[in-house]
Amino acid sequence: MIKKTNITILFLIFIQLSFGQEISTFNDSISANFNEIKIETGKHKHLWGKDLYGPILLVNPDTRQIAANFSDSTGILKQNGNIYYGILPAEINMANTAVNWDGRRWAMIMLPLPVNKQDRINLLAHELFHVSQPLLGFQLFNAENNHLDQKNGRIYLRLELEALKKALQTDNKIERKMHLTHALTFRKYRYLLCSGADISENLLELNEGIAEYTGSVVSGRDKKQSLEHFVKSISSFLSNPTFVRSFAYQTTPVYGYLLDDTKKGWNREITIKTNLTDYFIKASDIKIPNNLRKITALLLNQYNGKAIISEEEARENKTKKLIAEYKRKFITQPHFELVFEKMNVSFDPRNIIPIEDKGTVYPNIRVTDKWGILTVENGALMSAKWDKILVTSPLKIENQIITGAGWILTLNDGYSVIKDEVTGNYKLTKK
Repeated sequence: MIKKTNITILFLIFIQLSFGQEISTFNDSISANFNEIKIETGKHKHLWGKDLYGPILLVNPDTRQIAANFSDSTGILKQNGNIYYGILPAEINMANTAVNWDGRRWAMIMLPLPVNKQDRINLLAHELFHVSQPLLGFQLFNAENNHLDQKNGRIYLRLELEALKKALQTDNKIERKMHLTHALTFRKYRYLLCSGADISENLLELNEGIAEYTGSVVSGRDKKQSLEHFVKSISSFLSNPTFVRSFAYQTTPVYGYLLDDTKKGWNREITIKTNLTDYFIKASDIKIPNNLRKITALLLNQYNGKAIISEEEARENKTKKLIAEYKRKFITQPHFELVFEKMNVSFDPRNIIPIEDKGTVYPNIRVTDKWGILTVENGALMSAKWDKILVTSPLKIENQIITGAGWILTLNDGYSVIKDEVTGNYKLTKK
């Protein structure tokens, strides 16, 4: 009996020591992450005329535990060494983003961080740019680019990216400029085919594109690593279900990187009024042909054009069927409509699906509002005006917990769900 007790005590001591070692190792790792981004942003003060280092929240998506490099004002975060720990409040959505919380503007990044050091710094610097973005004079634009989920928009974006890959893969300056000219020619033709695309794409590139360019510079990659990173990133991006909200992560950093060779510091000339396409054309001394339709037809075969067109035509046929199903699911048949009061959302920008003029389907989205928290894992339709969100009809209403097919709503006190007996639709009402 004594031997068993001793063994048990020793076993418990071993568990405690192991647990303590895990915490110590975790602290050291997080501290090292904060330190390395602090060093790199300090090296790149010249990029924007200021050190981008600032408040960072590293969030465990499974537990909502946060590790921060700064304290908060209300004491939610508890200090352990030089790290501050706490639990992210339920009303704050988790995402890689910049967030205003507890008197500070933070860069929020989801754990685990990338294993590769340059990728890790790139991600942190991207979000830290968003923290400083308002101070640098940039607004946070998140324009919809639904034309990039349609056949012509996708074809000529893919051709532009193929040309950019070839520009990256050659050391010959004449060939590089030729491919760069072709990339921008495909872009200009896309704008000709898709009304308003020049404006909406520019807004997202001024936001996410400039942020990603900043991340790529601060990452510390050398020339060889940068070229490999951009080519790999473009290839990976092309497998995304949609390009609507994520294309700017590929385009602006590459144009900026190629321009760095001849015009270092070009980014300091950019303002919220800059048309980036025209800026890159002029700064790179490129001449775009007048007959865009004829020229792009001649250039197609250099960039795998026939295969791209064939793939996009097949995709369009599948997408039409999917859109018809979503319209039936969220518009034609009875559904649940939640009108926003003061909402905040987080979602995956890589798999959204525009539904004509009705809005956009988000397969995975989390919404917080005055009425509560909505978590969706099987699709919801965000209205075109972003004033409401639609999900399928509730399957179960139990007190303040409402569930449906692939979604759950936790209602705050003072709200309830009612059914319109005429339309069969559900909606929220204040008690």
